Amino acid sequence: MRRWILVAVALVLFVAIAVVLGRWLTVENDERDQVTRLLRAQLAGDEEAMLAALDESCRHRPACVGTVRANAERLRGPGELEIVAYDSSTAYAIGSGSGPTRVVWKTADRLTTVQCVGVERDGSILAGTSVSLTGLSAPIEREGAC
Repeated sequence: MRRWILVAVALVLFVAIAVVLGRWLTVENDERDQVTRLLRAQLAGDEEAMLAALDESCRHRPACVGTVRANAERLRGPGELEIVAYDSSTAYAIGSGSGPTRVVWKTADRLTTVQCVGVERDGSILAGTSVSLTGLSAPIEREGAC
């Protein structure tokens, strides 16, 4: 009987850890997916889709809207987006946090472009976390930091 109780406790702990780990990894994928959608919209020159990918506060900040417009015009082009490097300052955060994500991307017709994406995470690993993108920089130098 005692053995079954230990097995049940171990099983409950295993499931709890698996659920928490699954939530944590899902947030990482969500952030990357949102950044990829934003960059694809930029490559398509679609300002509205870019603004929709960013949190609502961007629409109320003239500098943010101006950068979106300039990027959509300047970085529009053919080809499939390929993420070359992805360095998130909020990667693997257990709780809330914010900071830049440095993304290096290219297409078959374009050399690498480096941009910074503002990322904000809210919540906790136990209660659930949400990710929102707060801004997008103009291209920076290839070796530049965010």
